[in-house]
Amino acid sequence: MTGQVLVLGGTGEARRLAAALVGAGVDVLSSLAGRVADPVLPPGAVRIGGFGGADGLTAWLAEHRPRAVVDATHPFAAQITASAAAAAAAHGTPLLRLQRPGWTPQPGDTWRHVDSLAAAAEAVAGYRSVFLTTGRQGVGAFAALPGRVLVRSVDPPDEPLPAGATLLLDRGPFSLADELALLDEHEVDVVVTKDSGGHLTEAKLVAARQRGIPVVLVRRPPLPPGVETVATVDEALAWVRAR
Repeated sequence: MTGQVLVLGGTGEARRLAAALVGAGVDVLSSLAGRVADPVLPPGAVRIGGFGGADGLTAWLAEHRPRAVVDATHPFAAQITASAAAAAAAHGTPLLRLQRPGWTPQPGDTWRHVDSLAAAAEAVAGYRSVFLTTGRQGVGAFAALPGRVLVRSVDPPDEPLPAGATLLLDRGPFSLADELALLDEHEVDVVVTKDSGGHLTEAKLVAARQRGIPVVLVRRPPLPPGVETVATVDEALAWVRAR
């Protein structure tokens, strides 16, 4: 295998894929958006910062000519995913989307799916104590909530917080015991999260199930049409090997 592989990263899957590619002797460059102050870096070469949209990424592909691009960004990173699809198509670069499956409800879950953060804010407006775990971007959609709001994110949000907010800066994985204790301490009666999938932050859903607390989940944005998609690092590694 020859030629560099560009991995659009920032997720655990992206880091594991980079490690697997480095282990296989592949020249890999991981690109991080730079939105987290202290990111967990993957093995291999890393660049931090955006490309400047689809046009910027197209120009980068033309200059560096990687043999393939793997978009392993967060399921809600819709802008970079759209830019990757447009740039790869414009330059004829093979593109794969690596995206972990969303969460599946289990017996005892009370889930309500909504299509946006604004809809989620409307859905929980009548609750007394909200546990908000949607990340630091888009927190402003919940600024008008009247009750107590526990906001957990890796970095401080840039947008206004609700008047009754408590900000908790923390990074997963989170244990079930800790999530149960958090729900009890703050007397949470509803959880809000994005349908990110994966195991690092799944414990909050198990804790909500055990406490009989409803969960409002924001649906993922749709993927660009025509982009090949896999759900596991092993599938992505096999795809790269075949390029």
